[in-house]
Amino acid sequence: MKLTGKRVAVFLEKEFDATEGLYPIMRFREEGAEVVVVGTGSANAYQSRQGLQIDVDRTAAELKGDEFDALVIPGGWAPDKLRQSPDVLRMVQEAWAAQRVIAAICHGPWVLISAGVLKGRTVTSYQGIRDDVTNAGAQWVERRVLRDGNLVTAMKPPDTGDFCRTIIEALTEGRSA
Repeated sequence: MKLTGKRVAVFLEKEFDATEGLYPIMRFREEGAEVVVVGTGSANAYQSRQGLQIDVDRTAAELKGDEFDALVIPGGWAPDKLRQSPDVLRMVQEAWAAQRVIAAICHGPWVLISAGVLKGRTVTSYQGIRDDVTNAGAQWVERRVLRDGNLVTAMKPPDTGDFCRTIIEALTEGRSA
């Protein structure tokens, strides 16, 4: 189990993408990580765009970003709600300052844009937010999964397997605490 002893936060809000939310939770638990499902506090459970409901373990207000080895931000429409939470943005900034692994897929980089951490980085995302990414000072590249140091990004749901594999690689290389 490659992730034994690692803590991973997966952020959810309503209308998250089910593949991008559930698969990382299951995959990282399968590898032995402690996975904490983190919400904004607007609900105790969130429903995906596809109708799947997942319970939240804790709210962002209760946690610090540097308590985790990795933060994972699934896509769907949830990132638009997550980026409006000062506590979510604070957690991302704390994890970024501590050089933890931060991963976002599809529309997930919206949260990273609002947290102000993308300037000078190379990123991929859903093509529809390419302009947002470049306007935040990042270089956007059309690639299924991209790793830039402690930052892992991916384009869309079919890329979730490779996205998780790349996060696991980043975590097992000792790039986080």
